[in-house]
Amino acid sequence: MTSHQLLRLKQVEEKTGLKRSQIYLYMNNGIFPRSIKIGPVSVAWLESEIDEWINLKLTNR
Repeated sequence: MTSHQLLRLKQVEEKTGLKRSQIYLYMNNGIFPRSIKIGPVSVAWLESEIDEWINLKLTNR
C-alpha cells in the first residue's frame, strides 16, 4: 500500500515560496499540480507532486 502525504495550502506556500494567488494562477495555467478536494471546502495537494514540481524547477534553472 502506497502512502500519500497531503499538504494544505499553508504548507504548499511554505514549501514552494509561492503565495496563494500564484499557486492558483499556475494551477489554472496547467503548470502546477492540481489540488485534491478533501472536504466540502477543503483542498490539499499531494506532497510527491509538489516535490516533483520543485525538482523540475531545479532541473530547468
